[in-house]
Amino acid sequence: MILESIFSSELPLTNPVIKFLLILLIILLAPILFNRIKTPPLLGLILAGAVVGPKGLGLIERDSGIILSGTAGLLYIMFLAGLEIDLQDFKKNRNKSLVFGMYTFLIPMILGIIAGLILLKLSLISSVLLASMFASHTLIAYPLISKLGIGKNRAVNITIGGTLITDTLALLILAIIIGSTKGEVNALFWVKLILSISAFALLIIVGFPRLGRWFFKKYSDNSSQYIFVLVLVFSGATLAEIAGIEAIIGAFLVGLSINSLIPHTSPLMNRVEFVGNSIFIPFFLIGVGMLVDFRIFLESWETIWVAFVMTTVAIAAKWLAAFATQKTYKFTLDERRIIFGLSNAQAAATLAAVIIGYNTNIGLNSSGEPIRLLSESILNGTIIMILVTCTIASLAAQKGAKNIALAESAFDDGSGEKEIQERILIPIRSQETSDELIKLSILIQSPTKKSSMYALSIINPDLQDSAAEMKAQKILNKASETAASTDHFLIELLRYDTNVEQGISGVIHENKITDLVLGFHEKQGMNDSFLGNLTEGLLSKSNTTTFIYKSHQPFDTHKRHLIFVPPHAEKELGFPFWLVKIWNIARNTGARIIFYAAPETREYLADILKKHPIRVNFRTFPEWDEVSNLNIHLKPDDNLIMVLSRKGTVSYHPKLEQVPSLINTWLQNNSFILIYPNQPKAGGMDGMEMIHGSLIGPIERLDYTSKLISSLFRRK
Repeated sequence: MILESIFSSELPLTNPVIKFLLILLIILLAPILFNRIKTPPLLGLILAGAVVGPKGLGLIERDSGIILSGTAGLLYIMFLAGLEIDLQDFKKNRNKSLVFGMYTFLIPMILGIIAGLILLKLSLISSVLLASMFASHTLIAYPLISKLGIGKNRAVNITIGGTLITDTLALLILAIIIGSTKGEVNALFWVKLILSISAFALLIIVGFPRLGRWFFKKYSDNSSQYIFVLVLVFSGATLAEIAGIEAIIGAFLVGLSINSLIPHTSPLMNRVEFVGNSIFIPFFLIGVGMLVDFRIFLESWETIWVAFVMTTVAIAAKWLAAFATQKTYKFTLDERRIIFGLSNAQAAATLAAVIIGYNTNIGLNSSGEPIRLLSESILNGTIIMILVTCTIASLAAQKGAKNIALAESAFDDGSGEKEIQERILIPIRSQETSDELIKLSILIQSPTKKSSMYALSIINPDLQDSAAEMKAQKILNKASETAASTDHFLIELLRYDTNVEQGISGVIHENKITDLVLGFHEKQGMNDSFLGNLTEGLLSKSNTTTFIYKSHQPFDTHKRHLIFVPPHAEKELGFPFWLVKIWNIARNTGARIIFYAAPETREYLADILKKHPIRVNFRTFPEWDEVSNLNIHLKPDDNLIMVLSRKGTVSYHPKLEQVPSLINTWLQNNSFILIYPNQPKAGGMDGMEMIHGSLIGPIERLDYTSKLISSLFRRK
């Protein structure tokens, strides 16, 4: 039966197995082929769709299955754009996004109306609709840029913000024009449109994050979380259509609203990107290619002329908008290429507008045939415009992204300092705490480079318990699976030692560990001797930045992280090593950071904040007598981070010895992290030879802190 279908001359293919196999082969082979000729892979998928589609060889029909998967891919692109956007940079650049959004909307609108009226001899209403098609664009090159690791570049953030503005305005014009053809544009029309859009936006921005946080706290199953995210995306898209705007706006807002709930380094984010980039987005690109009909060049000179005018105007308008943005904000040439590449591709909103315009009749001609708002020549010209703009957009975006990525990887602050190799050790005792410890260890790493991670399980050799050894190995294997789900490699260490502290200390020295992450079971109380034994035992034998973590809820669901920094903490040499981890948490999760710090410490933090902005607020560190009232600062879904000190250090205070009783009293229903800064000595730690002498002046220390954070957390 299958062999008959394969060798049958009947086309298009009807056997679902063969059809799906052919599509998978395209998804597999097209990127490989186009990578070899140094051409964007997404262009290969579009061209492959044109070849096998109904207007090419006719192997596959553009049926409901292709349309369904393609629609999911289109929504996925917009959702990922909202999900991966850096909210802090987005807020920082919102005015620039607004300016670019108006450039990329008004310039195409003006040129499009002129071209429609003068060159294509269209009516005013048809010319306005045609111009709105030029104004909108699809972030079809975004997956390519994201893979090159520059998704947080300012040009990318500004373009994504501008996309939201121009696509919303273009689709609003579409709604108004269609309404006017039906005689519905009146006061009631405007009231209904404004109210529906406001209600839609409020529901997604306010309601979806609360719903997502509740779900992620209740259900930790990987499959359930992923399906829940898809439900949110399509719910947002549906609500957008109910509100009278396009579904892609809803998908983008959903990504923006749950941005902080899905950290970029989380397993869930890895699954979202993997499925989208592997299946849904390729289906969309293949579906776009299936719309291309090369035969129209041989059948109609009018279509060739229309396609030429539309393509030229669309490319010129978007290039002028990118050029104007570059000159306005003094961007680099490669940043202009990024802006142009992301904003030049016409696909999603353009297809929606042309299909709606083609199916809308505005009267009858002398022969009694319906007059379409947009003619068949415009429809065919649009397909050619989509193919050409997607090609040029991909090439421009790839060139700019590669240049920027190479420049960032070659970044050197000229200090001649050695780059510190971070090595994180996670002693694991139970499977219940291992997942959260691994996630925390990933979140404290730089978003732009991975640290080496070690998971350690210690077994007492005197017990000679084979069951304990098997259990320990099983826990280590589970930890490796958790790390692997985020594309991180975990080195498993199984050690035999009669003393746990000595075992951990030995591993720290043998592997030159820089950071130690210890788990504290949720149901375990903290007695007064716990921290004393820790500081006198493990911390006295090793010199690492040490984190003691108790997880009350998934780390991703925290709304705020409250960091209590004792006075004079900035005077210790270990200050930048723990501080950069807080910065990484903020960058990786997008959650709000609130520092309780003394004025002198705040000055250091404010200076660093200028160069490396995060979502942060400052509050005054309470008097030591008020620390016992810690609960007045905490809210549900808060995570408390307390920076402690070792005896004899400049920031130590006797009140810190009350921490165990405070934790047992106030932190029963909150997660917390206790941080012990390391105490580097002159040349005493690998990779820290830049520290000369045990005393550094305030100015030198501030400069050193800023440079160290720059080296650990590279960003443009």
